[in-house]
Amino acid sequence: MTGTLDPAVLVLEDGSRFRGNAYGARGRTLGEVVFATGMTGYQETLTDPSYAGQIVVMTAPHIGNTGVNDEDPESSQIWVSGYVVRDPSRIVSNYRAKGSLDDDLTAQGVVGISGIDTRAVTRRIRDAGAMRGGVFSGADATLDPEVQLSLVLEGEQMAGRNLSAEVSTADGYVIPAEGELLGALAVLDLGVKTSTLNYLAARGFEVHVLPQSVTLDEVLAINPVAAFFSNGPGDPGASDQHVELLQGILRHDVPFFGICFGNQLLGRALGFGTYKLPFGHRGINQPVLDRETGRIEVTSHNHGFAVEAEIGDILESTTGFGRVEVSHVNLNDNVVEGLRALDIPAFSVQYHPEAAAGPHDSNYLFDRFRDMVLAHRKDTK
Repeated sequence: MTGTLDPAVLVLEDGSRFRGNAYGARGRTLGEVVFATGMTGYQETLTDPSYAGQIVVMTAPHIGNTGVNDEDPESSQIWVSGYVVRDPSRIVSNYRAKGSLDDDLTAQGVVGISGIDTRAVTRRIRDAGAMRGGVFSGADATLDPEVQLSLVLEGEQMAGRNLSAEVSTADGYVIPAEGELLGALAVLDLGVKTSTLNYLAARGFEVHVLPQSVTLDEVLAINPVAAFFSNGPGDPGASDQHVELLQGILRHDVPFFGICFGNQLLGRALGFGTYKLPFGHRGINQPVLDRETGRIEVTSHNHGFAVEAEIGDILESTTGFGRVEVSHVNLNDNVVEGLRALDIPAFSVQYHPEAAAGPHDSNYLFDRFRDMVLAHRKDTK
């Protein structure tokens, strides 16, 4: 690994400073500083579009030992705004590796920092909440500290920010179904991951991936047997057009499944609010209770916002979609992790059942979606 002795500094908006070494591209980058707790799957994290606009701190101390390959990316590029690690691997040790993580970060212009106490950074964020920050490396590391802090404070807040247009596909495309064809599935790409699309196609859906700007008429034109809203970055409170689109889809009696951002949008479509979590859930070790089965699942997360809904009682949609219940709950902090509509065919979860890099406790939700679509088809015949 080259150039690790170049200086770098991570600056948080509260004035906290962490000095280390440049990692990846040199220069400066700004974003919301968050931490991810996964001990594996760094390539999937980097290429998850949900991390757009964020500087990701890895809590696992040793990163990069398996290099990068062509099989694990969740999209066509790295999306994180910046990357913070403690001990970057000096060598690559994996038979699938096509190169080093350091070289991949450099090639894609991702500014990072290594050699700092990521535990201290994580504790700071956990106590004070996610905040704006900047990584300054190379020549930018020598800027006056007050200048660096002023640049950080000029950065955008994540609250109120709509990033869907930055991560969505520009043009629609189709992934053929595997096995027996169930029908066309309208997937709204708000930052969708490759593994999600593969799991849906494996359930017999002809997957039509649509840009986030698609209209209701364009969705209905493919005669979908169901609709799916993906994960993605940004504040769900800033996505009114997607909420209106989803309400139109639901009023046309199209079965719906949403993941992560899609869960928040279903919540809003049903009349609930959303709010920003102090530091969010990011990693692959979050315990979630499925309230229907009583089963506890270890799940993968990446979200900084959540649905505001009462847990326990049957709720009434204030937008006319009938009864709703909170289906899943986070056992760490009681955050709503899933919704199920009882009078229309629609449900969603806040976490990631595709969970590339694991765990796979929740993969059954794709089967539950397929079963719901089949049952709805039978009921409407």
